Amino acid sequence: MDIQEILDKTLPGLGYELVDFELTPQGTLRVFIDNETGITVDDCATVSNHLSRVFMVEDVDYKNLEISSPGLDRPLKKAADFVRFSGSLIKLKTRLPIDGQKNFIGHIERFENDVLFLSFDDKTVEIELNNIDKARIKPEFKF
Repeated sequence: MDIQEILDKTLPGLGYELVDFELTPQGTLRVFIDNETGITVDDCATVSNHLSRVFMVEDVDYKNLEISSPGLDRPLKKAADFVRFSGSLIKLKTRLPIDGQKNFIGHIERFENDVLFLSFDDKTVEIELNNIDKARIKPEFKF
């Protein structure tokens, strides 16, 4: 079983969503988790302890395990991410240009049928999920 499969099977049972993971050339395995209420240090410790045992049984090779929240600028990767964060301001880069543009900052108007409707500058652009290269929430601070 590969790391993606292990994480996809294990984390939901613990009450967490896999946001992303990476294995660095130095052997550090970073796992970014989230849930509806946010992530605490205790959540990270719980997941770390559980995954350490699972990875030992599954013989996953890594040197260090880091568990973290995705942060305020959380990446959006799956269709469910765009639905969950509807209304949020995001920064997005497309694989192929749309009307000569590849970089966008706008609010998620809605997401349906694998198409993101992103509003900015009094207009809305439609971006297919498979054309999204990178997308992150752009934190808004209101004073």
